[in-house]
Amino acid sequence: MTALRERPVLPAATTPAAGPRRGRAALLTGGLLAALLLLALLSAGIGAYGIPLGDVLASVLHRTGLGGHALDRTAESVLWNIRLPRVVLAVLVGASLGCAGALMQGVFGNPLAEPGVIGVSSGAAVGAVGAIVLGAGFLGTWTVSVFAFAGGLVTVVLVYAMSRSGGRTEVVTLILTGIAVTAFAGALIGLFVFFADNAQISQITFWQLGSLAQATWPKVLAVLPCALLGLAVAPLYARRLDLLALGERPARHLGVEVERLRIALILVVALLTAAAVAVSGIVSFVGLVVPHVLRMANGPGHRFLIPGSALGGAVALTAGDLAARTLAAPAELPLGVLTALIGSPFFFWLLRRTRRKQGGWA
Repeated sequence: MTALRERPVLPAATTPAAGPRRGRAALLTGGLLAALLLLALLSAGIGAYGIPLGDVLASVLHRTGLGGHALDRTAESVLWNIRLPRVVLAVLVGASLGCAGALMQGVFGNPLAEPGVIGVSSGAAVGAVGAIVLGAGFLGTWTVSVFAFAGGLVTVVLVYAMSRSGGRTEVVTLILTGIAVTAFAGALIGLFVFFADNAQISQITFWQLGSLAQATWPKVLAVLPCALLGLAVAPLYARRLDLLALGERPARHLGVEVERLRIALILVVALLTAAAVAVSGIVSFVGLVVPHVLRMANGPGHRFLIPGSALGGAVALTAGDLAARTLAAPAELPLGVLTALIGSPFFFWLLRRTRRKQGGWA
């Protein structure tokens, strides 16, 4: 309790920086919402068959009964059967990965944790690939999601158990464990590839590279409940994560059941990651970069960081998918490759920065 007396934790309303920080959070939230709306409209209109921005908006308003006008048959089909399912899927996947990254960094107490970095995405991909190769279909469209959830859950529990030492999570152990788990997951995927036929190999390649090219409304509906449940539950833990950031012992004195909190959030992270991986394959670094940028912009408070990371992840992946479709047109870059090319240098910078600060937060 000495640490608490030396550095008291003031309520948000009495903290000197609380007013400006709340204003900054509102400004960032508004900016992210505006950026997401603009990117969604642009992504729906840009492509081999161009649709003007005004026509996209008019068609959406017409379909929702808010006015506007219908497009011609070809444009309407391209917009509603190809573009919009992909946009909605990018928003769901990005929000899930961003939120999962923020939760995982809070649970492990360091800014280097992310579902992809510590192998959770790879574990979920193993579950999905296993469902493909084994031909499991007893749950219909839910089968791959359930297998991905199981793989992600097993992986995150394994990494959590192996990275704890002396009652705390070591950053270096966390990363090394993630490397080992990712390598083992890659070996399992390779084993599945060995026994797969050509059609299954094509699907497995999709998981390894990451893509939203196969987006359809049924896939959106299959992943929507998992993503919405995880995104709805995550903000409820914001205050307890803020208390956990003080350390396990102070958090316990303030009434936080630390182990129960960690188990609950591990389940939420596995749910969100599985929801994303089940439809997009492995898309790494979104959950690492987005929460850290928002933490630098508005501080470590999870009341903004969790929903903000969901919004930021949706913005990042919608922009990334648009870039993947257009940078090498008419070919399409793998989305997972593109995010890794951008996220890897940021991770190296963050690792050096964290080492200089001896594990401190931004």
